[in-house]
Amino acid sequence: MLSNIIRRGQHYHYFRSMMMSTTSSTKSSGPVSEAITTKLQNAFQPTHLEIRNESHMHNVPENSETHFKVIVISDKFKDAKTPISRHRLVNEALKEEVAADGPVHALSIVAMTPDKWQAKLDKGESVGPSPNCRGGDGSLPKKH
Repeated sequence: MLSNIIRRGQHYHYFRSMMMSTTSSTKSSGPVSEAITTKLQNAFQPTHLEIRNESHMHNVPENSETHFKVIVISDKFKDAKTPISRHRLVNEALKEEVAADGPVHALSIVAMTPDKWQAKLDKGESVGPSPNCRGGDGSLPKKH
C-alpha cells in the first residue's frame, strides 16, 4: 500500500490505496469535481485517479471550481506514446468542462501508464501542487 495526498479546499487529506488494483479519487462536494471524476473513471478505468481542485490558489471567489490538476493512471494510455497524446485523450474526455464556455479555466494533467507511475513512485517522486497564481489578468472578482 502507498500513501497518497489529496487536496480538498486548502487542506491535504491522506488516504491509502492498493496501487494497480483500485481507483482512488477525491469525492469533492462540488459538481465540477464530481463530473470530472465520473468522466475520467468512465473513459479510462484508472488504477489511480486524483482530482485536485486548485482554484483556491488563484484569483477566484472562494469555493470556486475553475482550476484543477488531474492525475490519471491507466492502461488505456499504453498506445498513447507521448505526453501530449495522453493529454489529448484526457481533454477529449473532459471537452465540455474545458470548452471556452465551460466551467474549467485551467487543467493540469498528469497521465501515465501504471508501469510509468510505479517507476516514478519507486524513485521517490510524487506530484506536488501547482505553483500559486501570479496574479492573472485581474478580470475575475477578488477573493474574500
